[in-house]
Amino acid sequence: MASDIFDLIQERTVLLDGGMGTELIKNGLPQGACSESWNTEKPEIVKKIHKSYFEAGSDAVLTNSFGGNQIKLASHGFGERCYELNLAAARLAAETKPEGKFIAGSMGPTGKFLQPHGEFTEEDFEEAYGLQARGLTDGGVDFLLIETQYDLKEALCALRGARKNSQLPVFVTMTFNRNPRGYFTIMGNSVAQCVEELKENEVPVIGANCTLNSAEMVDLIKIMREATPLPLLAQANAGQPSVSSEGELTYTQDVEDYVKYIPPMIQNGANIIGGCCGTNPDYIRRMAEVIFELR
Repeated sequence: MASDIFDLIQERTVLLDGGMGTELIKNGLPQGACSESWNTEKPEIVKKIHKSYFEAGSDAVLTNSFGGNQIKLASHGFGERCYELNLAAARLAAETKPEGKFIAGSMGPTGKFLQPHGEFTEEDFEEAYGLQARGLTDGGVDFLLIETQYDLKEALCALRGARKNSQLPVFVTMTFNRNPRGYFTIMGNSVAQCVEELKENEVPVIGANCTLNSAEMVDLIKIMREATPLPLLAQANAGQPSVSSEGELTYTQDVEDYVKYIPPMIQNGANIIGGCCGTNPDYIRRMAEVIFELR
């Protein structure tokens, strides 16, 4: 049995979980509400979701803390509860963790911009992420995952903040859009630039998540693999979201269409895979089967 996540990465393809937000909404979280508040208000529902992913075959699940940095929480009026809500997020996930499995501390973007595009300084971002990292670490996560980053500068602030407050390994995933010139973040960061700077900062695992569907992620992983020998992490969306006339959120890629791109994603160099928006335990169960078949 792997003693840490890096041992497992050396052994085989590692499977993460799928979407948390969509699962919380299915369980009654109002659209636009602060999902992290449920770590203390409705902990049993959060635990039930983690458990469903472990049962589906996840090797590691992400804490319910995607919007848990202090700046993002402040927009919901929960800024002063940053440490508490992240500590709770980590503990809930840890309580559901079977032996030999892992917990990743999810750290998503602030939703704000650094100067001169916005009002925040790099020190503000470092502090906001640092407090989150401390809560997640104290709550018992195995590694930190700075994810869905659309600005390389913000990702590096998050990395510095995390490292000042935690001794845990810190993985980083950027989010890219595909355009005729290739893949870029909304702030204009290229794949090559992101890979190079994250490598220079000795990030042990890098990758991409969100925005792209699983077919688009296959091509992106190929580009990333050509740029680095580092372990790569990929979490694609289940296509694009749409809202039905009844107000139900659906995504354009069903399970079978989504998972048919998992083998080429792995062949192109993905060492860790999981699902992002629109994916659920059914997607992870099928992905676990595909990974097993490839082994």
